[in-house]
Amino acid sequence: DKKIKLTLTYPASTGRNFNELLRVIDSLQLTAEYQVATPADWTEGEDVIVTPAVPNDQLEAKFPKGVTFVKPYLRVTPQPNK
Repeated sequence: DKKIKLTLTYPASTGRNFNELLRVIDSLQLTAEYQVATPADWTEGEDVIVTPAVPNDQLEAKFPKGVTFVKPYLRVTPQPNK
C-alpha cells in the first residue's frame, strides 16, 4: 500500500538485533494480509490476536482453525497462513 509501517533509528555505534528485524518483517506481512495483530515477542508460527475490527459473526469464515476468547475483546487464533 506504499505506506511506511516501521522506522528504526539507531546510532551507528549501537548494535542491531537482526532477529528482531526479521520478526518485524514477518509480523508486518502477516498483519497486512489478515486482520490480526502480533503480541510482543511473537515469533513465526505462534498464535496471533484477532483485531477488534472483525465482528464475531465473521470469525468462523476468516479463521477456520478456530478462535479462543480470552476476554470478550481479546480473541486469539493460530497463525492463519501456517
